[in-house]
Amino acid sequence: MRLFDTLTREVVLLKPVDGKVFRFYCCGPTVYGPAHIGNFRTFVIQDVMRRVLELGGMKTKHVRNITDVDDKTIRDSVGVGMKLADFTAQWRERFHADCEALNCLKPHIEPSAVEHIPEQVAMIEELLEKGHAYASEDGSVYFKITSFSEYGKLSRLDKRELDLGKTQNERANSDEYEKDNIADFVLWKCRRDEDGDNYWDSPWGEGRPGWHLECSAMILKYLGRTFDLHSGGEDLVFPHHENELAQSKCSCGGEFARHWFHSTHLLVNGKKMSKSSGTLYTLSDLANEGWTSMEVRYVLIGANYRKQLNFTMESLHAAREALGRLAKAAKDHAVPGYRELSKGGGLGVFAGAFKRLNEDLNTAAALGELFANLKNARSLEDWRGFFTVLTSLGLTLPEPKGIEVPEKIAKLAECRWEARQNKDWAASDRYRDQLAENGWMVKDGREGYEVLPL
Repeated sequence: MRLFDTLTREVVLLKPVDGKVFRFYCCGPTVYGPAHIGNFRTFVIQDVMRRVLELGGMKTKHVRNITDVDDKTIRDSVGVGMKLADFTAQWRERFHADCEALNCLKPHIEPSAVEHIPEQVAMIEELLEKGHAYASEDGSVYFKITSFSEYGKLSRLDKRELDLGKTQNERANSDEYEKDNIADFVLWKCRRDEDGDNYWDSPWGEGRPGWHLECSAMILKYLGRTFDLHSGGEDLVFPHHENELAQSKCSCGGEFARHWFHSTHLLVNGKKMSKSSGTLYTLSDLANEGWTSMEVRYVLIGANYRKQLNFTMESLHAAREALGRLAKAAKDHAVPGYRELSKGGGLGVFAGAFKRLNEDLNTAAALGELFANLKNARSLEDWRGFFTVLTSLGLTLPEPKGIEVPEKIAKLAECRWEARQNKDWAASDRYRDQLAENGWMVKDGREGYEVLPL
């Protein structure tokens, strides 16, 4: 597979650094509420990437974290009077249920921030010892941006855009911030009254880690100092991934991520998603309106991951129709053996669709190839290729719905069949023409017939 690398701004060939297993990390959800379709665009695209790699014969190690302690989880759990662990557990379960509904593969490892606070403390100690961090008078600890000359390289921030002098007097103490108020970012946040009981002991006093630190600590533990790929939505490039890169390379060395893979934002009805405008859709919101999770998944992979996807109700209608067409093709060719994935063989006429997926994960082009070659599929190899491409896209097909034939049309079709049995070809032709005038046709077989819309 070749994939666009955010760091080099080039399409690069993906190869495991150890020559054996492709190891990649995906920034997971912050579990303070249900994930929305914008979040799931990223997770579904990551899922397709993993599927294509594995179906192409590559072994993978997929790590995706759970953020269960940060400003938002603490604020909202305190607000509803729940223990942090209980509050985040309910949203973690909801996220897993949504992933299963969308047919996303489970990561091989899914660590949480709270479970790895000792590892985060150890990383802070390393940064302090090497002069890349400093403790403030209140017990918080900050990363010193000026100590890392490559800061801003990933997000292409010009040094003129950064006020690197903001340290002791002005610092980014929140977990997230905009680039125009950048400052040394927090590694350890001292305990505050609004945190309630959500604090842990450290050499610098009671408090908790900053948001950016958890991924670096868990990556070091499960993937090492150098691994193959880091992934997330484009909104994480700065500051989150920029900060991860800095603190990881400064604390333990290594290359960190060899490649960076980011998905573009999703729009709804041509505008940014907004809770106030009612467009911050969750999977359950759309299910309540009658849409299936597979229809949602189809829309989420319908555009190239590097291009903005405009999510609309019309796109869901189109997805329903497209899945119906694929389901009918699958039903018509459901011969034993077709649904077995191709092992060592070719993909027949659908080889081009799989090739598109290996060319910068071009899901839109792959879907186009899939439909374009339905009429050309004949052999067992072709139909195994068809189901292999469906599997790589993570699509499961609905049972094709029977066509509801109006009573008038059914009677005309029956009269035509009787006329043919009596060899009354003139009457048969008249009934055929009447059916066509009403938008219907009859497909004859040896033992009967099928009425179909024109």
